Amino acid sequence: MMLANVFTKTIKEHWLGWLIAFFSLVVLLLMAMGVYREMDVSLYSELPDVYRSMIGISESADVASLSINALVGTYGALTIAAMTLAMGAGLIAGEERRGTLGLLLSSPKSRTYVLVSKTAAMVLLTILCVIAIWGAVVASAAVLDISIEGMDVGALSFHMLLNSLFYGFLALAISTWTGNRGAALGVSIGVMVMSFVAVGVLPLIEKAEDYAKAFPWHYFTGSKPLLNGVNWGDIGILSAGCAILAAIALIGVNRRDLKTQSVGITMIDRLRSNPLTEKLIGRLAGSARISSIWAKTASEYQVHFVITAAYMFTVQGLMMGPLYAAIPERTRTAADAAFKVMPEAMLALFGGGGLATPEAFYQIETFGMMMPIGIMVVAIAIGAGALAGEEEKRTIGLLLANPIKRSRVVRAKALTMVLFAFAVGIVTFAGVALGATLGDLGMSIGNIASACLLGTLVGLVFGSLSLALSAGTGRRKIAIWGAVGAGLAFHVFNSLTEISDVLTDWAWLTPFHYYIGNDPLNNGMDWVNAAILAAMSIILITLSVALFQRRDIRQTG
Repeated sequence: MMLANVFTKTIKEHWLGWLIAFFSLVVLLLMAMGVYREMDVSLYSELPDVYRSMIGISESADVASLSINALVGTYGALTIAAMTLAMGAGLIAGEERRGTLGLLLSSPKSRTYVLVSKTAAMVLLTILCVIAIWGAVVASAAVLDISIEGMDVGALSFHMLLNSLFYGFLALAISTWTGNRGAALGVSIGVMVMSFVAVGVLPLIEKAEDYAKAFPWHYFTGSKPLLNGVNWGDIGILSAGCAILAAIALIGVNRRDLKTQSVGITMIDRLRSNPLTEKLIGRLAGSARISSIWAKTASEYQVHFVITAAYMFTVQGLMMGPLYAAIPERTRTAADAAFKVMPEAMLALFGGGGLATPEAFYQIETFGMMMPIGIMVVAIAIGAGALAGEEEKRTIGLLLANPIKRSRVVRAKALTMVLFAFAVGIVTFAGVALGATLGDLGMSIGNIASACLLGTLVGLVFGSLSLALSAGTGRRKIAIWGAVGAGLAFHVFNSLTEISDVLTDWAWLTPFHYYIGNDPLNNGMDWVNAAILAAMSIILITLSVALFQRRDIRQTG
């Protein structure tokens, strides 16, 4: 009975986020299929077989089925994997952080039963979402009269399922051994993104293709399941990885002294205890008023910031310069020729770019997707947890007991979000600038700074949206997935505006148009675009203040 209760409770806590993710992907899939259907099929029928295989198009497939490869094989896979690892990271560590684990374990059932029931819920939700996406692809193709003959959507879905579960079990293993949800999220997301990038880049480097097998993402896409069907060897490797990580999680949860409440020394606490920084931090943090609120918030999200900043500096910045310099000229030329055969607008799904120039390479690898994602990871986490998180932890009453206005609380939380977002942007700029210098790429430092500033501002728009949703609803999950869903939808919509003549005039509706529409890596700063993005964030933060002041606050979760 206890197993069923914990299982049901876990399903009830997480089903809404999965539902939002599913419907977001289905809407984007329908939009993409409709747009691709308008394109000239003959353009792709004349492509070389090698290139058709590289981008996942079978000879008998309709060009509109490109949307399956782009949205299911890329966006869908990243979204479902992120959902699963986020859930895995919080199954045990989340209960510890909320201080509810003691109550949960007071029932006459073992830790193993609790872990198994929660893990079963994670696996079931992942399976249901993948099956639903599979059905949506088939149904959408039938409704829009699009041929998917020669494309094994079921095999792609099966590989996507095991790929997602691998990252979920990785996050679960880390969280059960450390009790730190932030660390589990940071490491798992880092492994996932690094794997995704490596599997895309390493095959372009001579004699480096085999190194891609060291990354889990290779066993999702390496065998091209959409074209070649299920690769049971790859499935076996992913399954074995899931089983090993599940065993590690089981050992960890049974061996470790679990926390019944959130404990630990924060970054601010450490600086306060250091004689060299005690006075400075004391002045910055101030009394138990407004200044201490931003310091407290900064301490709570230090793990998110440190991991994201380190990843953006090293992987997406520093490493990319020497990596581009190491790619042989003939490989760059061949890849550039392939990109030219493909409509340039298609590259917009990845933010544009290519291999012809260092700017194009950094655009497709760093600034097209990863730069705004890095900012959004930090900004949305802070925006969603700033107010709704306090309500979930039942600390909002204590916070508002201070003799300060609600509006000042919101502004203090927003200040932390802005500071951390700009800090990630500055670190990214330093990494890219240093990487370009080490690779002797000759990129404009001013243009790099422009791209980083605009990327920071567009990430802040969605962080501010999560703050507004947090203030208006008091629900952290709604704030997170509402902002994430909006970010995904606006990014794909911006890409589609470049593909479809019908949608071109509507590009101004998406924040991403003001980020990459002027191609800042090549053309420098567009201050009008920067002002528009800044104005969006200011409006949303102002809205957050108004919503929070007028809402009855929950203190019982």
